Amino acid sequence: MFPEAAASMKRLERETPVATVEVSLKDVMTSVEGALGAAVVDYSSGMALGTLGGGKDLDLTVAAAGNTDVIRAKVRTMELLGLSGQIEDILITLESQYHLIRLVTGRSGNGLFLYLVLDKSRSNLAMARHQLKRVEEQLEV
Repeated sequence: MFPEAAASMKRLERETPVATVEVSLKDVMTSVEGALGAAVVDYSSGMALGTLGGGKDLDLTVAAAGNTDVIRAKVRTMELLGLSGQIEDILITLESQYHLIRLVTGRSGNGLFLYLVLDKSRSNLAMARHQLKRVEEQLEV
C-alpha cells in the first residue's frame, strides 16, 4: 500500500466515531422511523448484549435467541452450497412488521448481530438498512 493511502486510512479510522452498545441502540431507535425494538446479540451464545424497545408482544431476548438459529442455518446453507462472501443482512417480512438482522463485521464486533424490528406501515426499509449499516460500522464492544 502507498504511504499516502495508509496514512489516509489511519486518519479515517481515527475520525470514525465509536459507539457503545447502549449508544448504538438509542441511535437506531431514534434515527429509524417506525422502529419498534432493537438488540445487539452474540450469535455464538444467543445472548442479547443489550436491548431497547420491544414490549409484551415483542420479547427481544427471546427474539435474540431465535434469530441466532436463523443466522446459523443460513451460514450452514451457504457452506453446503459452496457460496463465498459474507452475509450483510437478513430480512424477514411479516404481515405488519419487518425484522432486520445485520451481522457486525467491523471493529471488535465479530460474532455479533444487530436486530431491528420495524412497523411495516411507518418505516422505509431502504433507509432502515442504510441507518443500520451506519450504526453497525460505529459499534464498538
